[in-house]
Amino acid sequence: MSDLEALVSQAESDFSAAADAASLEQAKARYLGKSGSLTEQLKGLGKLDPEARKEAGAAINVVKQKVEAALEARREALRRAALEARLAEEALDVTLPGRGQLRGGLHPVSRTLERIEQLFRGIGFDVADGPEIETDFHNFTALNTPENHPARSMHDTFYLEGASDVMLRTHTSPIQVRYMQAHVARHGGAEAMPEIRIIAPGRVYRVDSDATHSPMFHQVEGLWVGESVSFADLKGVVSDFLHRFFETDQLDVRFRPSFFPFTEPSAEIDVAFMSGPLAGRWLEIAGCGMVHPNVLGHCGIDAERYTGFAFGFGPDRLTMLRYGINDLRLFYDGDVRFLSQFS
Repeated sequence: MSDLEALVSQAESDFSAAADAASLEQAKARYLGKSGSLTEQLKGLGKLDPEARKEAGAAINVVKQKVEAALEARREALRRAALEARLAEEALDVTLPGRGQLRGGLHPVSRTLERIEQLFRGIGFDVADGPEIETDFHNFTALNTPENHPARSMHDTFYLEGASDVMLRTHTSPIQVRYMQAHVARHGGAEAMPEIRIIAPGRVYRVDSDATHSPMFHQVEGLWVGESVSFADLKGVVSDFLHRFFETDQLDVRFRPSFFPFTEPSAEIDVAFMSGPLAGRWLEIAGCGMVHPNVLGHCGIDAERYTGFAFGFGPDRLTMLRYGINDLRLFYDGDVRFLSQFS
């Protein structure tokens, strides 16, 4: 029995001397391993008679429990010491201000769209919306686009599979058509119709992709229909918007004759900055014109009594000019390094 008690004392001493988990496991093996002291004691029980074996086995089990308890106590002490050392090494000054959470921000194109809406609301325009999946009638026919127009081809338009007359809209002009139709119906016909002044922002889709074009991009189209609305009104509204959007008077605006099936006469809108890296260069940024009588007719509006103008801007292009961005694809890459500049 004295040998067993001495074994417990020796084990406790060896465990206490173990400085880390590895040396503790080595000490454990000397007592509880396959060839350990206690294991040898247990193996020797088979040589004893039954009565002596019972008494010796009970004594050895008590000693084994004491050794295992001492082993577990030392393991816990080592774990606690390691934790305390780590806490001391990684101590934090709780009086320092917190790092906080990074704040997100609006996408630069979203900023531009909000700014455009704000500027046009300020001069009495409403903001209209419509579906991104459109019918051939609203996207082309109602806008006086002939059957053989290249925009209708599969090369420019995303048609839905199995539906040759349903597509992703190629511009936001269908919103104008739907709005005019609903406006006439809401006011009991064109005779009692008040003026229409709207902008139609939204995503549009065309088969195109390079540094300045994307298969999905944005448009903001505007429409003003009423009695005696003229091209002079169009020039005034567009010129005023561009000067306020870019926040500068150092800007020339030019209306260059062009052709669109849904307006007549039609014009491209060019701008030239008088200062900065783009100074002196004419840049095409929009199209516009007086609404074609056929378009008004498709919407139930008397073209003899009412006239109107329409225009279409690319918010992506306006954003590039406003912030000095040279590649449209940056807007859609999702690179936080680029987007964080606008947050």
